[in-house]
Amino acid sequence: MTDQPQPSEGAVPAKPTAASRTTLSHIMTGSDTNLLGTVHGGVIMKLVDDAAGAVAGRHSGGPAVTASMDEMVFLEPVRVGDLVHVRAQVNWTGRSSMEVGVRVMAERWNESTPAQQVGSAYLVFAAVDEDGKPRPVPPVVPETERDKRRYQEAQIRRTHRLARRRAIMELREQRAAEGIDD
Repeated sequence: MTDQPQPSEGAVPAKPTAASRTTLSHIMTGSDTNLLGTVHGGVIMKLVDDAAGAVAGRHSGGPAVTASMDEMVFLEPVRVGDLVHVRAQVNWTGRSSMEVGVRVMAERWNESTPAQQVGSAYLVFAAVDEDGKPRPVPPVVPETERDKRRYQEAQIRRTHRLARRRAIMELREQRAAEGIDD
């Protein structure tokens, strides 16, 4: 496992992690609530996808589509009136895909207490051209020790995603060969 991306000759120039990092902030209102009176998880997931999509588009220099969302974790409920900050950055890049890490923070709009982490997620985006076909993305260059750790962890998550996909496809092929129609 490499610690840093290795650009190949003729590849798209690399970009530092900070080049596309962003924060999306939104105040939660009554229309965002679920039956329990807290903010609906789907509202938070949309904010996560929006922030991650902005980061992926910035990093890749064009359109990028959500390929998957991994490990969406809700740590604390979000309430009406909370100011939610969704922080996103590219953790890792492949040939045409990127993993974007997202941290969700919330603070009371009328208090001076520090924001508290309420969620996190990892999303994979694919950069696409005008025909919807994959296109190359710049390698990401981790700048800090935290960025380097996130890059290495992203490589582990990618390995697990690929192994899981392979195992599922093998199981489906085996079941089809046995005549089991799912």
